Amino acid sequence: MDETTTIAVIEDEVTIATSVAKRLQAEGHRVEIAHDGLAGVALCERIRPDVVVLDVMLPGIDGYEVCRRIQRERPVPVLMLTARDDETDLLVGLGVGADDYLTKPFSMRELVARVAALLRRVERAAAAADADPAPIAVGDVLVDRGRRLVSVAGEEVELTVTEFDLLLQLVERPGRVLTRGQLLRQVWGHHDAAATRTVDSHVAALRRKLGRDRIRTVHGVGYAFLEPR
Repeated sequence: MDETTTIAVIEDEVTIATSVAKRLQAEGHRVEIAHDGLAGVALCERIRPDVVVLDVMLPGIDGYEVCRRIQRERPVPVLMLTARDDETDLLVGLGVGADDYLTKPFSMRELVARVAALLRRVERAAAAADADPAPIAVGDVLVDRGRRLVSVAGEEVELTVTEFDLLLQLVERPGRVLTRGQLLRQVWGHHDAAATRTVDSHVAALRRKLGRDRIRTVHGVGYAFLEPR
């Protein structure tokens, strides 16, 4: 990975923040740390990071509000750290623009892999924009891959980086069932079977924004984007 990649670590536990920063620096990244929510927002405004590693529980304002504010400024991939493996936490985080989750305690190897996957997706998105591919239309859903825009019945819908990448995988193969494992590999770039709830949570977020009847659940298998009848 490019050594100029910049990562913001926003974590109030000094030991964890320092350990994460050292490991990411060892991977060749530039890393800066903030220990509370407001300082984290200011840090992101100052350094404009390529990825943010963000704890949910922070002094001042919590990680959800931090994520909301930094995403309002500019889209940036966010890996959230949470002490609770709770579906509500996941959905709230997705609602404010988080891209991926790790539950404490986590391994540094897994954190590095998740950050690398987020950076690869940013690179792929930039390459796709340069290639200017043709938009994809499935019924009244239009996905503009070059500009990374989505509209439903002519109305633009705001999606996070991850929601867009997930939707793209589904609309490129309308009617075809993609397993949770396939989506994890293709969108998130990792193979952690325990992370399939992340897929489910992002699909739930897409349904809220696009309409519940557009993505079919195949129980025990995965999801398919419905073709118009």
